[in-house]
Amino acid sequence: MIVIPAAPLYHHTKEIAVTTQLETWLAKTTEEPIDPDLPICDPHHHLWDRPDDRYLLEDLLQDTGSGHNIVDTVFVECSSMYRTDGPVEMQPVGETEFVQGVAEQNMSGRRSKTAVNAGIVGFADLTLGSGVAKVLEAHMAASPDRFRGIRHASIWHADRQFASASKKELLPDRTFREGFGVLGKFGLSFDACLYHPQITELADLATANPDVTVILDHIGFPLGIGPYAGQRDEVFQEWKRSMTALAASPNVVVKLGGLGMPMYGNGWHELDQPPGSVELAEGMEPYFFHCIEQFGVDRCMFESNFPVDKVSYSYNVMWNAFKRVANDFSAEEKKMLFHDTAARVYRL
Repeated sequence: MIVIPAAPLYHHTKEIAVTTQLETWLAKTTEEPIDPDLPICDPHHHLWDRPDDRYLLEDLLQDTGSGHNIVDTVFVECSSMYRTDGPVEMQPVGETEFVQGVAEQNMSGRRSKTAVNAGIVGFADLTLGSGVAKVLEAHMAASPDRFRGIRHASIWHADRQFASASKKELLPDRTFREGFGVLGKFGLSFDACLYHPQITELADLATANPDVTVILDHIGFPLGIGPYAGQRDEVFQEWKRSMTALAASPNVVVKLGGLGMPMYGNGWHELDQPPGSVELAEGMEPYFFHCIEQFGVDRCMFESNFPVDKVSYSYNVMWNAFKRVANDFSAEEKKMLFHDTAARVYRL
């Protein structure tokens, strides 16, 4: 079994660095890219440099250059490269400064055909209430041409094996909602990161704030381990009901991806050989089809969630799986799912 460290949100797994061992395991399953000319926007990836663990521009370009036509990407916060001094609430601006610099490095060096970090999603503490405005202004000053919104994770669970990046019931909190309302004033979006039992809280938040675009990451984390092990059908039905209710808010968009994380209970990271795109597509289809059915292709976008999902499959095989899921969709629908929805939502 190979397990790599993820963003702080996913510390429920054993952590080791992205190593040659992982790359050797991933290389056991190789495929030719399907429809390699189809333009893709990858709207969810991370960059970090941590002790014994790094995923920086060269690593990303190795993945985006593995066979598919990745024309642009969106960086999503992962507590990387924060400022080490100054007011605590302003320290996350360091991440935006770092990511903006990576984007400029990629452009100036003509390193790739991919517009890396064409959009940036940072972090700002919405529990600051109206005081979050100064943090948002600092993010926008650090990246006036790329900063698009924030992600303030609200994941919480009573079971300690799950990471809890927030207090219980963060989304209903009055001060949090005051800060959330400031996003609308700045025209910024909100990436939501939460577990499936919390989707109803997000639906209420989105309904109360129709002027803010809400992007649900990783299809809302339908959990499959711990107390949810062996209850896939029950969790799936509960998740479906919650997602159907969430779709009633037209300002909500869904990212289709993240199923490579061990918490989903698929066990792909434990196989002797990584799964191929056919197996991946079979496992992903029921979830993705329900999202597309409820939200429509203009409110759904495929995402990589790399390098977090790299624990279970390679970048190339993952996009092949997504293309198999969308095989019977029209050319226009594929354009929306693979590029245009993300480009519109993140204003690329």
